[in-house]
Amino acid sequence: MDPPAKITEFDDFVRVHGLLLAASGIPAVLHRQLFSKLCSETFDGGRFFTIEPVEGGRQRRLVLSAPFLSKESNIFLIDHAWTFRLPDALKQLKEVRGLAERMAALMCVDGDLEFDRSGKGESEKEKVQENPSGNCILEIMEREMDRVKERGTDGAAWLELEELGINDEILTSLYLPSRFPNLVALNLWENKLQNAELVVKEVTECKRLKAVWLNDNPVLEKSGSDVANALCDGIPSLEIYNSCFTNNSSEWALGFCGGILNPDNPDFDTDTTKPLEGITVLDLSDRCIHNLPKAFSPTVMPSLSHLNLKGNPLDGDSTDDLWDILRGFTNLQELEVDIPGPLGNSAIQIVQSLPRLSSLNSISTSSILECGKHVDSTLKLRCPYWNSTESLADMVIGAMWLYLMTYRLADEEKIDETSVWYVMDELGSALRHSDKENFRVAPFLFMPEGKLEFAVCYSVLWPTRDVNFGDECTRDFLFGIEEEKQRSARLTAWFHTPESYFIQEFESYRHQLESKRPCPSKREPPATRSILPNDGRALFVYTDIPQVEDFLKRPEFVLTTDPKAADIIWTSMQVDEEVRKMVGITDKQYINQFPFEACLVMKHHLAETIHKANGSPEWLQPTYNLETHLSQLIGDFFIRKNNGLNNLWILKPWNMARTIDTTVTDDISAIIRLMETGPKICQKYIERPALFKGRKFDLRYLVLVRSMKPVEIFLADVFWVRLANNQYTLEKCSLFEYETHFTVMNYIGRLNHIHTADFVLEFEEEHQVKWLDIHPRVQSMIRSVFDSAAAVHPEMHSPFSRAIYGIDVMLDHLFMPKILEVTYCPDCTRACKYDTEAVVGDRGVIKGPDFFNVVFGCLFLGESKHVSPL
Repeated sequence: MDPPAKITEFDDFVRVHGLLLAASGIPAVLHRQLFSKLCSETFDGGRFFTIEPVEGGRQRRLVLSAPFLSKESNIFLIDHAWTFRLPDALKQLKEVRGLAERMAALMCVDGDLEFDRSGKGESEKEKVQENPSGNCILEIMEREMDRVKERGTDGAAWLELEELGINDEILTSLYLPSRFPNLVALNLWENKLQNAELVVKEVTECKRLKAVWLNDNPVLEKSGSDVANALCDGIPSLEIYNSCFTNNSSEWALGFCGGILNPDNPDFDTDTTKPLEGITVLDLSDRCIHNLPKAFSPTVMPSLSHLNLKGNPLDGDSTDDLWDILRGFTNLQELEVDIPGPLGNSAIQIVQSLPRLSSLNSISTSSILECGKHVDSTLKLRCPYWNSTESLADMVIGAMWLYLMTYRLADEEKIDETSVWYVMDELGSALRHSDKENFRVAPFLFMPEGKLEFAVCYSVLWPTRDVNFGDECTRDFLFGIEEEKQRSARLTAWFHTPESYFIQEFESYRHQLESKRPCPSKREPPATRSILPNDGRALFVYTDIPQVEDFLKRPEFVLTTDPKAADIIWTSMQVDEEVRKMVGITDKQYINQFPFEACLVMKHHLAETIHKANGSPEWLQPTYNLETHLSQLIGDFFIRKNNGLNNLWILKPWNMARTIDTTVTDDISAIIRLMETGPKICQKYIERPALFKGRKFDLRYLVLVRSMKPVEIFLADVFWVRLANNQYTLEKCSLFEYETHFTVMNYIGRLNHIHTADFVLEFEEEHQVKWLDIHPRVQSMIRSVFDSAAAVHPEMHSPFSRAIYGIDVMLDHLFMPKILEVTYCPDCTRACKYDTEAVVGDRGVIKGPDFFNVVFGCLFLGESKHVSPL
């Protein structure tokens, strides 16, 4: 066969790549230039750009080195330095020669700039060493006493005793209260204080203190909160502790932040009646403020024009109160505030509510209103951290989510189930984020022979604004994603967004769930009986499922190839109104599906159904729909991190099986970035599951549903054990091992089958438990799942519906069941494949080929052989 001809004409290029060109957003004026560079494999970015280290070598940025580049004037090819499927990432880093080294250098985790573990470079360490820590403490105190005398007999004192090696004994020998009776500020930052009781005693004797700093002293590692509480209780005048505002904060704290008070001017002149009226700039950022001081008002600070409130929870003041206060500052021109934050997550709303503002977070309000621009660029960037105890491969895995991009391949027949992730080369990876970006980048699949199998993927880069020499070249990491798609929350993947906002969102959500009362289970009399006709004729069954055709042998049922003539439609196809009309199915024919069963079989709907009916029951792991509750998840994540709790999560696509695109991670950046490969739920991973011979397992139960009003369901006496192949571990490297953390081995890995009876006997012996104690908990949980669906979605009721669902259950280390998912299960392939023995009760053995005889007998004849009512 002759090889396919290469594309040599521009018109052919456009014809083959038309959809790709449109999807990438590449301006038409650049199409011909792109074609030329692709054909000649021209990578000429090095002539236009320079890569510079920033953030002390922990990041790089891209700078224009050409004199000028006008909007949409050029397009550049960017090669991909690493392309992979996520499950293969760690393996490739360990096995492909030189890959880990290149990625570590590209992602700035190779430590090649000689930074120490504290993040201080050599020059910074030299400055620390040169700092006069050996200066005589008494000399510093004498200078301050001289300044106090100059201020008068009642003059206030301000002592700067930072980094002087002061220990408990030295602090006691300083006799601060007697030497400085009017001490208002005491800075003991980064000394060697250790005894909490002694420190509290010495400091609280300084009764006029307004501010004290004890940061980075050993005493706070052991007794931080106790020291804080004791100092605040013992010094009623204290307004600032360790840079944070106390509940007593007032004019002094505001004056300090406004630059009026400092070591040269420790306190207000007692003759000044309005000491803050001249403040124009007030920086309150990162002061842990919950309630704004009463002195923070337009009447006290009428001249305020620039205000920074970033990094404060402000959760003690209502949003309405904050708006009222801010609107009162008639001279306020510039505002900096967390977005999302106490004023909401919309920059446009803030600007519209404060029409006098000229800038918000250093972006002009006119630009925000005209372009709908966001104001996230001032957030602190996440930088990869070097860790000498980790391998290069592990460090790259930790840093890669700051650099990865993704695409999914598709041909005429189907879309690829597994997404492709890639890292752009050094030039492309140096593009940092800005919401005032001047470049756009997009993946582009070039098919030089016109066929997908010969395609080569690049990224392409072009200017979207005029760029001058020396300007940083940036892109919008969330291009096209607006606030309705949770833009502010998604920026947490790259930036240190305000934790307090997300924690507040989570707390509100948790209280909402806790307020839900579980729906009471109503056990009404059975509504269904045998549907056999009175004349004794058999029921006609239409099916497209081979297992039913092969194994349904009961004389009460006769197969038919005409769906219109069937009493029962048992199909693997979704039967909606369109299918009903096309096939001619009536509303008097029995169908093996329930209306709106998506509320059970789609993972995000299942969690929502349970939450609405039961709040947050113990048998459902904390679960978040990332498309709607990302902020709440981030808050939960931050709380767990701050409390030192396990923070391992599993991400699952809404509606895919066989663990496709399912990931286990403890990285918040990974969680957020994985949203890019499709809608997902994020569920708290069961980090301590019950194990069987050291391996993880789950259980597949089969539920036969006769009715949803009333709920009439039966549990098959047998269940199937699904075992992981590897020994269970929580080592980080294992999170990429499918056969360690996943149990569905029917499709990937070695399949180990174990009969139900054998499993139960061995499990009881291994753990010294009785399965009859565990089984009722599983039954109760499954019943609750279907009761929830019936209560929340009464539209599921249909007297002509019957169905089988697979229920996947996992046990934790206390042998308490956890619901994993519910699956529509019309064929029960596994049930027909094996002879399985009942282990709960004494109803004997179900032979695989008899399974559908049991199912049809239960659902359509009202029998209960080999099933247990729930």
